[in-house]
Amino acid sequence: MSQQRLYAPELPAMKLTLIQRDDCHLCDLAWEVMAAAGVPDFDPLWIDDDLGLQSRYGERIPVLRREDTGAELDWPFDAGGLRAFLA
Repeated sequence: MSQQRLYAPELPAMKLTLIQRDDCHLCDLAWEVMAAAGVPDFDPLWIDDDLGLQSRYGERIPVLRREDTGAELDWPFDAGGLRAFLA
């Protein structure tokens, strides 16, 4: 576990969804940023088999959505920007 993760401030508990595709390098990077930012948990939403979601999110993925507000954070984001989005 990296030091960055060990010293990340506590984030408020909320339901998050990471909208992504299979075999997506940027999605893998988003997972790493979320771990570094101290995001405790999220639900993955795979858009590969859903034409409606592909149409809506295809060029934007990965996208992190807050289920409490519906706000969405498009890639690219870093740990600091992610913490601000979740505050």
